[in-house]
Amino acid sequence: MADVIKLLPDSVANQIAAGEVIQRPASVVKELMENSVDAGGTNIRVIIKDSGKTLIQVIDDGGGMSETDARLSFERHATSKITTAQDLFALTTKGFRGEALASIAAVAMVELKTRKAESDTGIVVVISGSKVETQEPCSCPVGSSFSVKNLFFNIPARRKFLKSDNTEIRHIVNEFQKIVLAHPDIKFSLHHNDNEIYNLISGNIRQRIVGVFGKQINQDLITIETDTSLINIKGFIGKPENARRTYGEQFFFVNNRFMKHPYFHKAVVEAYQNILPSEAIPSYFIFLEADPASIDINIHPTKTEIKFEDERSIWQILMASVREALGRFNIVPSLDFENEALIDIPVRSSSNHMPEPPNIEINTRYNPFSGEERTYERPGFVERFEKENSANWDKLYSALEKENENPAHPEKIRESERKFFQIKSKYFVCPVISGLMVIDQKRAHERILYERFLECLSNDRAVSQTDMFPITAELNPSDYFILKEIEKELELLGFSIHHSGKNKITINGRPSGGGASDPLEMLEILIEEYKTTQADPSAGAKEKVASAMASASAIPYGKVLIQSEMEDLFDSLFACKSPNFSPKGRPVIVITTLDEIDKKFK
Repeated sequence: MADVIKLLPDSVANQIAAGEVIQRPASVVKELMENSVDAGGTNIRVIIKDSGKTLIQVIDDGGGMSETDARLSFERHATSKITTAQDLFALTTKGFRGEALASIAAVAMVELKTRKAESDTGIVVVISGSKVETQEPCSCPVGSSFSVKNLFFNIPARRKFLKSDNTEIRHIVNEFQKIVLAHPDIKFSLHHNDNEIYNLISGNIRQRIVGVFGKQINQDLITIETDTSLINIKGFIGKPENARRTYGEQFFFVNNRFMKHPYFHKAVVEAYQNILPSEAIPSYFIFLEADPASIDINIHPTKTEIKFEDERSIWQILMASVREALGRFNIVPSLDFENEALIDIPVRSSSNHMPEPPNIEINTRYNPFSGEERTYERPGFVERFEKENSANWDKLYSALEKENENPAHPEKIRESERKFFQIKSKYFVCPVISGLMVIDQKRAHERILYERFLECLSNDRAVSQTDMFPITAELNPSDYFILKEIEKELELLGFSIHHSGKNKITINGRPSGGGASDPLEMLEILIEEYKTTQADPSAGAKEKVASAMASASAIPYGKVLIQSEMEDLFDSLFACKSPNFSPKGRPVIVITTLDEIDKKFK
């Protein structure tokens, strides 16, 4: 029998490896920028063309490479960062696996120009699809310049599944932000299609945050700093009143390396408990310093998922640090026993007059067993409430007992017998023939708005209301690119947005019928919801925007509804094509049958 197992060629193996390391243009930007940081660059420039599909160029003034190193750097697992397995537990550099350049060269056309300070000439290496095409001396400045052209040119399927230009540049901006925030002492710049997005000078952490997110964030930052034997924590958190509805200003770093850590995120959110507006997300830029031997960063190809030895203790320290910072700036209410009391309590002395006791009239002849009626008159609102309440319960009972003659609509009730009761300003209840129908008010409104917005998008018909006082705001660059990506759909929905500068917009009009009164808040929720709906491969662009817009505009939990509003919501819901589920597939209606209720009383 012939042998069937064989070794893959290096070019094929590199393409397979590239599938893990290089997922999109932003992955290339991340890997090349990290290499420039490790090379000691003090001025790193990133130049992008067509959102990275045509060109990604990263130029640094670091140490550069020799001719041998320049050629060897494109081999798999070639690295200058580690030599033994033990070095993995003492990492202080970014890249260490030696997979990045080999993976990039396997799926793109790469040109490297590099020169060391002690060399008179540099070296240029050109590789296309893992094949070396040119290696010769050249004239170039000290440092390295990587040019990555025509990404995924030899893997058409991968290139086909890249997203729109606005989506891809947004991912590039996100990766750029993560690296520049970790290294405020380095000068960075980012250009896209000859337009400058960032030009950041070197400085401290606060200056870098302001440079990345704008001057308006400066007044929102609260210093956090804690030193322990287990972990050192420093950085900034945001004031709760300025918390936004979108993610984008939440950053964790450990030893100057960006990391994703949902568990630590919960610690920060827990510290804001009871002082954060509903559905708002606090901003934070938190830098952790830990012994490299106590963390493991070698658990994922992107090196953003990091494991700590004692995560539970760090969680507690982190939460306490955030609470202490909030309390220090008088954001968390606290008792101060050192200051004098604000209430002046008089001290009794001989000159003080004793307060007179209150005069209470008592009917000493009243006998509760005499059968005499009391003369106490009950307030009118009590009698009205009891009468209305009694009538409501009579209607509820009659609706539960009423049998419907049409078996095709077993839950139908007569309009004259309908009565709705709201529960915790979240649900409203309606009696039906089989029992009780409970409706989630927010999800019901989402379903109604979703179908209306989808109709507007399909028919190019906008329902808009003009604001008397336009609102101007500066968005995070990442959110700004999302806005540009769905700008056409927003116009069809009724938004009127004018671009008034770098990442700045003016909202002149908004869709009518939305639940949020603040158009900027509505837009922020919309952007955040759109981020989550992008993960749904079954939804098209219009469906994603309609779903995000419905979630952003729906009435929130906690809103008290009057009887007519619940009736309108009920009628509009059952006029929808799919009233049972929200746009995200969550249940809107739950029916508790009489049999289930009866079992509760047995």
